[in-house]
Amino acid sequence: MAASYKRLWKLLIDKDLKKKDLESLAGISHYTVGKLNKDENVTTDVLGKICKALNCNIEDIMEFVENE
Repeated sequence: MAASYKRLWKLLIDKDLKKKDLESLAGISHYTVGKLNKDENVTTDVLGKICKALNCNIEDIMEFVENE
């Protein structure tokens, strides 16, 4: 199983936000956004900051998918 953050990118589009906006709202680095963009692992602390900044739940920004 692997994490997919497609839901996060869709949510940003729905809220008319850019990745740069996410960085400042959630207090996360450009490097971390890069990891999210590549569907790499990030800490639960980062996911919590994103959820708090976007006022959403974890299932709104990520899901687990089968490895290809």
